Amino acid sequence: MTRLFDLTGKIALVTGARSGLGQAMALALAAAGADISGLGSSPMPETRRLIEQAGRAFCEVQCDLAQLDDADEVVCGVTHELGPIDILVNCAGIIRRAEISNHAAEAWDEVLDVNLRSLFLLSQAAARSMVAYGRQGRIINVASVLAFQGGIRVAAYAAAKHGVAGLTRAMANELAPAGITVNAIAPGYMMTANTEALRADAQRSSEILGRIPMGRWGAPDDLTTATLFLASPASSYVTGTMVVVDGGWMAR
Repeated sequence: MTRLFDLTGKIALVTGARSGLGQAMALALAAAGADISGLGSSPMPETRRLIEQAGRAFCEVQCDLAQLDDADEVVCGVTHELGPIDILVNCAGIIRRAEISNHAAEAWDEVLDVNLRSLFLLSQAAARSMVAYGRQGRIINVASVLAFQGGIRVAAYAAAKHGVAGLTRAMANELAPAGITVNAIAPGYMMTANTEALRADAQRSSEILGRIPMGRWGAPDDLTTATLFLASPASSYVTGTMVVVDGGWMAR
C-alpha cells in the first residue's frame, strides 16, 4: 500500500512554494520522496531548508508569473537542474478585492495573468516535456471554492478560478491518452496571506466561520493528503476532477 504513495525519484515543480499552501504542498511531496523545484517571485530560503532537511534536492526558480514569457525555458531549466518534470503543482495565486464598479482593469489583468494565464502556459510546457520524456505525469491545479461561487468583491479571482476549473477538465481530456492526469484541488477558506484581511475583519470572519461545519479556518497542511493522492500512482485513473477541501463549506 505504501508504494501507491511513494514518489521516490520523481521531480516536482511547485509554484508559490515560498509559503502558505504551496510550501505545504511542496513539503508533502518531498516527504514522499520527490525532489522539488520551487517557483516564486522572491527567494524562499525556509522552503529550501525544510526540503533539504527532508533529504531531498531543491532548486529555486525566481520568476514573476504576472510577466511570464517563456514557460518552456522555465521547464528546461528545472530539467537541467533536477531532471525531467513528473509533477507540476500550479499553486501560486493572488487576490485583489474591490467592488465591481471600482475594480481596476490593471488589477483584473494582474489576477488573470498570475492565476490563469501562467497556469496554462506552465501546464502546456510541462505537458510537452512529459510527453517528450515519456513521463506519465501529474498536473495539479489549485482552484478554490470560488470556482463554484461568485464571492464578494473578488470578481477577477472568481473568474480566474472558474477558468482553472474549466481548463483542468479541458487539459485532462487532451492529455489522458499520453498518461498524464490533470486534476484540481479546491481549498475553502484557508489561513494564508490571501485571507488575512478577512480574518482581521471580526464581522466577516464570524460570518465565514458560521458557515463552515468544521468551525475553523483551514490550515495549509490540510491539503497534503489530497496533494499526495493526486501526485501518486494511487490516482492513476483519476483525471479531470476537483477535490474540494473546505471543512464542509460547499455542503452548507
